[in-house]
Amino acid sequence: MTVYVNQLGGDLPRVGPPPEGGALIVWALDTGRGVVAGHAVEEAAAVLDAAERERAGRLVRHTDRHAYLASHLGLRVLLGGYLGQAPADVSLIREECPCCGGPHGRPAVAGGGLHFSLSHTAGVAYLAFAAIPVGVDVEGTPGPAVVTDVLSTLHPTETAELTSLAEADRPVALGRLWARKEAVLKATGAGLALGVAEPYVGSGSTPAQVTGWSLRDLTAPPGYAAAVALANP
Repeated sequence: MTVYVNQLGGDLPRVGPPPEGGALIVWALDTGRGVVAGHAVEEAAAVLDAAERERAGRLVRHTDRHAYLASHLGLRVLLGGYLGQAPADVSLIREECPCCGGPHGRPAVAGGGLHFSLSHTAGVAYLAFAAIPVGVDVEGTPGPAVVTDVLSTLHPTETAELTSLAEADRPVALGRLWARKEAVLKATGAGLALGVAEPYVGSGSTPAQVTGWSLRDLTAPPGYAAAVALANP
């Protein structure tokens, strides 16, 4: 599976038909933009729903709030394009959590029909769309202290892989590993509830095979790593 990453800019995107079968569509966005997909980010409240506005309002830092608004604005425009709806009319829900059954599982479109995943961090967002469960994640390269903090929480083989590297090489390898791990956990809906030891995704140049999923690294800007997990049809 080779995945091309589309760039979402200030103009209204040409989305084409929604993905079918095992097809996957991925978009990347600079969340620092003032205009996203034909909409001013400062006017995003008119497009987002009450839950999104409430979440944005809880973010204290302006940069965090702007990134949230920009990425969710982009999400709604793309979903609306694929579903043939106005962005503000797209109804979003939470699926049941696979761990506890609570209403905080994967974000989803009410009524189904299209799966999506959104990830954003430090100025960059990735959005993935498919007809089957999908998860995407983008991570900035962590600092050395983060590597030390999380080493013992990973799969034992991943811990061994990272500790075998020179200290200077560990942050990039961990960023790559963490993007893969989060992509799978988002796709399953489990999130971090059960920890990050499983599944084993590897820290090398190629992701490990994960049963039931196609896991691939995505092209990313310097200083970032990104990955996507798609359910096997």
